[in-house]
Amino acid sequence: MKRLELPGRPGWKEEAEKLGFGFHTMYGAPYWDESRAYSFSLKEIEDDIEDPSQELYGMCLELVDRIVRDDALLQKIAIPQDYRSWIRQSWEAETPSLYGRFDFFYNGTGPAKLLEFNADTPTALYETGFFQWMWLEEQIKAGVLPEDTDQFNSVQDRLIERFAAMFAPGFHIHFASSKDHDEDRATVRYLEDCSKQAGLIPHFVAVEDIGVDEQGRFADGDAFVIDALFKLYPYEDMFREDYGPYLPGAPVQLIEPPWKAILSNKAILPLLWEMFPEHPNLLPSFFEGEADEAFLAGAHVRKPFFSREGANITLRGIGNEELTTPGSYGAEGHILQAYTEPPKFGDDYAMIGSWIIGGQASGICIREDRHPITQDLSRFVPHVIQEN
Repeated sequence: MKRLELPGRPGWKEEAEKLGFGFHTMYGAPYWDESRAYSFSLKEIEDDIEDPSQELYGMCLELVDRIVRDDALLQKIAIPQDYRSWIRQSWEAETPSLYGRFDFFYNGTGPAKLLEFNADTPTALYETGFFQWMWLEEQIKAGVLPEDTDQFNSVQDRLIERFAAMFAPGFHIHFASSKDHDEDRATVRYLEDCSKQAGLIPHFVAVEDIGVDEQGRFADGDAFVIDALFKLYPYEDMFREDYGPYLPGAPVQLIEPPWKAILSNKAILPLLWEMFPEHPNLLPSFFEGEADEAFLAGAHVRKPFFSREGANITLRGIGNEELTTPGSYGAEGHILQAYTEPPKFGDDYAMIGSWIIGGQASGICIREDRHPITQDLSRFVPHVIQEN
């Protein structure tokens, strides 16, 4: 694994804006950065990222099967009582999942270390599946990259295949994200397009415009009944909405399925460590208040159960002061995770996101930042597979 310095494509910003990627630059700073790319060998991708991602996903499914049958564990990970039976039923019914993303630290040596599983509402999907692949094709065509350069990226094909497997042709499916959030809207628009290529009929509805009719059915702003809903909106937030109490009885298929409310919770990290102790891809993790003195004396990270985009993360034992990011999470509880040194290239730290589509490891994205904690404005940097 190494970082390459590369020339950007002429006019790429204008091209991005035509394609709906208007947030390539945010607040005057680059979000998409093609002045560099990360290069991997095929062995690094297959042995150190793809295979562990597949194994970890299987481990996560084993964990869900344990948790849904244990009310004390559901209580411990802050799943509200009113939703536990519904979550259990969705698991027992094998309600299908579309996608998720593991976040790793990996520098080309040693096993990739799991930081968290974004199992419910991960973003950067459009950037990974479409724009990153287009960048590769155009850089090869321009002679910037050799013709045999590849990329670990079957994300778009797998999304289309998964939609086709989940729904019959002509099925109407709604896609929802919050108003006035460009990145989320781009992710949802991309998924709408993938579903259309799978023969489905997509409809967009803003999360704020979803309602419930007199029969307890979810409906959009035009009173069109929602039979299936991809929601880029976390379950823990949905539980607090006015329509939350209607979720268990509503005749709607949700994507992600209700059982993903378990896996999108960082409380799975200490439970995975308990079930699979010393696993090479896991970091020692504990619920706050359960770690021993030896662990607490070492460098570690404090994380809320439901933190998003690196919010409310505290690094302890690195230097003389704690390093904390702002945010509004934490009332639900915290876990502690052993600190591992993030890969650093030049002045930048890198984190790898590994996508699971339809249960299969399907590609990666890389986020880069001068700060050791990856946050919402961290840069997206493309990657390649090269053998030289």
